[in-house]
Amino acid sequence: QVQLVESGGDLVQAGGSLRLSCAAPGRILGSYLMGWFRQAPGKEREFVAAISWSGGTTYYADSVKGRFTISKDNAKNTLYLQMNSLKLEDTAVYYCAADLGMWTFDYWGQGTQVTVSS
Repeated sequence: QVQLVESGGDLVQAGGSLRLSCAAPGRILGSYLMGWFRQAPGKEREFVAAISWSGGTTYYADSVKGRFTISKDNAKNTLYLQMNSLKLEDTAVYYCAADLGMWTFDYWGQGTQVTVSS
């Protein structure tokens, strides 16, 4: 089993910034595609961003492009999501996930709450 542990969620004002972290096993972080997803109340979980095993390629949902940055530090076994210019609609539980192949995202963390207030 792969354990992923998110942290960093908080209450923040619109326009503010927040950085989420996801602790992941080194053998996973350095070998597989890693992603961030989010789920707002009453909505389906949606893709936010992903980063290739090498860190050389990143992917973003249109809704966060230019505002969010995904990165990772293999030495610290940590995946990050830097979120800037936060909007009310960014309010959600954010999950990190590991994909063992074919963008199926097989392993998930427990989530961390991000609330953006006006």
